[in-house]
Amino acid sequence: MVRGSMDDLAAALLRTHPELETVRQAALEPVYVVGGAIRDLLLGGPRTDLDLVVVGDATALAERLGGAGAEHARFGTVKVEVEGHEVDIATARTETYPKPGALPVVAPAAGIEEDLGRRDFTINALAIPLAGEPRLIDPYGGRADLDQRLLRVLHDRSFEDDPTRAIRAARYAARFGFQLEPGTEALLRKTDLTTVSADRRRAELERLAAEEGARGGLELLAHWGLIHLRNDGLALLAAVDELLENPHWADFVPRERALVAAALGPPGAEEMLASMWAPRPGEGVELAERRDPVELILARAMGADWLDRYLIIWRRVKLEIDGGDLIAAGIEQGPAIGRGLRAARLKKLEGEIGGRAEELAAALAAALRD
Repeated sequence: MVRGSMDDLAAALLRTHPELETVRQAALEPVYVVGGAIRDLLLGGPRTDLDLVVVGDATALAERLGGAGAEHARFGTVKVEVEGHEVDIATARTETYPKPGALPVVAPAAGIEEDLGRRDFTINALAIPLAGEPRLIDPYGGRADLDQRLLRVLHDRSFEDDPTRAIRAARYAARFGFQLEPGTEALLRKTDLTTVSADRRRAELERLAAEEGARGGLELLAHWGLIHLRNDGLALLAAVDELLENPHWADFVPRERALVAAALGPPGAEEMLASMWAPRPGEGVELAERRDPVELILARAMGADWLDRYLIIWRRVKLEIDGGDLIAAGIEQGPAIGRGLRAARLKKLEGEIGGRAEELAAALAAALRD
């Protein structure tokens, strides 16, 4: 954890994010570094994404920095690239929630302290100004909570306003090894995630699942009673997490989707694939190529060892011929082309043919078949 004076902290921030000097020179209104960049610097962690708040017009600052890459006018936020780094810039704002789980109604904030009051946890309600005397703006005691390794919400309605904050609590707890402050835990256990849309829940769960500590975070959510695991969900989650350490599976399956599906479902074809006898190569390829990669890793985690051979060997088998060869041999463009190539590939997978000439003969025979 970074110790020392505010000058030391400000200097460390500039060393970690040298693009801040470019932002400082372009700023005409008060600009603050907020949230995660300060939190992670205080924790002594690696560089993280840079979030800035402007008490004024975020879009105008982005234009002076070269133009916004993406803009969300409803929330007053823009993304901009500064010296090769993506920076999120937001207009200082307040948020009110018309009902639990609804998207917030946004209004400009008068100052940075008011903006910090809309945030999720004290450890993220931190700011440092880019101009003037270096100082840590910490109205909710976030630095003390970092020292004590605690997650604490800013107000009692926090999880009611935005239930996805409970999923973020699991993400931070797993990432940093933090505990919930007792009052925060009591509030969190009452959270109703069903007041937000399934898409928002899924997106936040997948953000958690994309992290290194995903397994621990999902287990925390289950322990808190906020998610319902599928049958043997924890065991399946552990098995999938272990498989994803293998580069073949890690490159083939989106980690976040696989871990969420392992923990929560819904079930797909994985149980069928895991219960069958190991197929021959041709049959295995036909089965696997019709399924989502997430179903395949779940089936492998359930014991379908043959999927390793599919992933590493069978799916890489290619023909030396293509549709152009069949057209040149007199086959008309249409379904017969695909039928012929598929039949030739299956025979090659089964070791029945080899070489270009045999592939073409097998493909032509299948293409000409009614």
